[in-house]
Amino acid sequence: METTRRRGKWFAAEIIMILFALVFLVPFYFLLVNSVKSFGDILTNAAGWPKSFLWGNYAEAWKLTVFPKVFWNSLVVAVVSNVLLALISSMAAYRMVRRNTLFNRLLFGAFVAAMVIPFQSIMIPLVKVVSTLGLMDSRTGLIICYLGFGAPLSVFLFHGFVKTVPKEIEEAGRVDGCSTYGIFFKIVLPLMQPIAVTVIILNALWIWNDYLMPYLILQNPDLQTIPIATYSFFGQFTKQWDLALPALVLGILPIVIFFLAMQKYIIEGISQGSVKG
Repeated sequence: METTRRRGKWFAAEIIMILFALVFLVPFYFLLVNSVKSFGDILTNAAGWPKSFLWGNYAEAWKLTVFPKVFWNSLVVAVVSNVLLALISSMAAYRMVRRNTLFNRLLFGAFVAAMVIPFQSIMIPLVKVVSTLGLMDSRTGLIICYLGFGAPLSVFLFHGFVKTVPKEIEEAGRVDGCSTYGIFFKIVLPLMQPIAVTVIILNALWIWNDYLMPYLILQNPDLQTIPIATYSFFGQFTKQWDLALPALVLGILPIVIFFLAMQKYIIEGISQGSVKG
């Protein structure tokens, strides 16, 4: 009897989770279905099934956004920013944990405090600083900004994970003649793979889909990322939904594939990085 009740509770919980999943999938339904409709059909019956599938919408959106170029811009910014964030944040976190001085504790506290500062509150000073440094309208300037805003969370996750790495392993490497950098790159960094993948996934989702930072930093049309190119379909008086929706699908497809391929590392990395220690 007890087993039957337990199975019933699990079944009810699964049904509830499925219903929640369907609710979250509704926006994707509207996005995919309306991306192959005409502009008139979208306005008159957004929730209905397409009368005819207009796959030419994708070809037109591809051409108008110059998708290969904006895809390359987004890819360069996302990859370079992610690699540098993972490398610099892991080294900083390792130093803070292994050198537990007052300065390093205060520095880590500053990183944690920076996580609660909203970007909108400092975006105007940021633009002034970037302009003064001559980094406006360049991928380099945008990448540096991402490094600054992505470092707090990345350092926080790496910091918790480094505490789980046994010091005995490092001491054995030092006995064998490894330098400090050798110990980090040959011993510690490979052990931090789960949290490193987690940091890369979280930052990739943020950087790839970010609109505001590239909009503020990049003015040259040749440097536009996918979100900025997609926004060109939304004017003050007209909104080209029949072209904007296919462009949105093209833009999110690469990051969705990347997320699905790497999602198994997220729970493992976060649980080991932000809870332990």
